[in-house]
Amino acid sequence: DKGYFTAEGLDVDIHPPADPATILQTVATGRDDFGINYQTGVLIARQEGVPVVSIAALVQHPLNSVMTLKDSGIVEPKDLAGKTIGWPGIPDNEPLLDTMLKSQGLSLSDVELVNVGFDLVPALIGGKVDAIVGAYWVHESISAINQGFPVNIMRMEQHGVPDFYELVLVTNEEKIKENPEMVRRFVRAVTRGYQDAIDDPQGAVELLKRVRPEVDLAIESPGVDMLAPLWGTDQGVFGWQDEARWIEFAAWLEEAGLLSGGGDVNAAFDNSFVAAGQ
Repeated sequence: DKGYFTAEGLDVDIHPPADPATILQTVATGRDDFGINYQTGVLIARQEGVPVVSIAALVQHPLNSVMTLKDSGIVEPKDLAGKTIGWPGIPDNEPLLDTMLKSQGLSLSDVELVNVGFDLVPALIGGKVDAIVGAYWVHESISAINQGFPVNIMRMEQHGVPDFYELVLVTNEEKIKENPEMVRRFVRAVTRGYQDAIDDPQGAVELLKRVRPEVDLAIESPGVDMLAPLWGTDQGVFGWQDEARWIEFAAWLEEAGLLSGGGDVNAAFDNSFVAAGQ
């Protein structure tokens, strides 16, 4: 809307995927030039021979969390002993929760998991479960609060889970090799947009609402103020990815049984395009 892609000589069509699970495949095959996905997904896809590469970290820290009602008295992982926990059935949520529990002497065997699909907040506020995992603390927490139910939030990286990148910008290896200048220009335009959003989060939400009328301002307006600090980096460079964090998270995925190991973790991400945009 601000013309940053046009200024870089790019004609960009941004569209929601018909099936979010196929994003890495459509990027790998070139059907889409770029996509937004998860650090976990990139590492697992590369293990399966899908040639995708993360070229910028969009959200620097985990959004996934464990939530409980404010008046439940459940504020730390150790308080979950003997409790029921709703989850969406996504495989990596189990080892994430297990790691949090183990950080305080428990394990999955000490809790009861209940698959509630994506009805996480209704399950929590309706008393079906004592806690939920798989809930974004910048979104579901606000949904609960707006319905009159304040919550406790347990952030994963504060309870034993490696500090992973929640969302990353991806492209494929061939595009990096064959058209690096186009990738550089795209990342530069994205960086300008995110920098605007960092400087004026509410303005970014208002712009998003104009483009996507279905956006719920009652959730996204307070949510963006929580999210905006996670767009920045300790290095002061938007999108930068730390090698040690990639290696640590890959090791955790291997330990959790989600990754077989042996792959080149450094090949999964590329900082050169972020660096070129500075």
